[in-house]
Amino acid sequence: MGAVLVVAEGSGWKLHLQGDSRALLHASTKAQLLEQLPGYMEGRTVSVKIHTANGQFEDERTYPRSADPRISKG
Repeated sequence: MGAVLVVAEGSGWKLHLQGDSRALLHASTKAQLLEQLPGYMEGRTVSVKIHTANGQFEDERTYPRSADPRISKG
């Protein structure tokens, strides 16, 4: 699937493929969207890049966790 982004859109938040503005998921708040991620990402190998409301990079999560190339406990 490649990389996907969590970004603010209008009065809500969306998840979309990098390079494609069509939303895969929508939510009113960032917290609600992040709660939906594990279920939506089940069976997919993907890197999720999470941004702040002003568009700055904030965090990155890899699904499944076992596919994360970084060796860390977190």
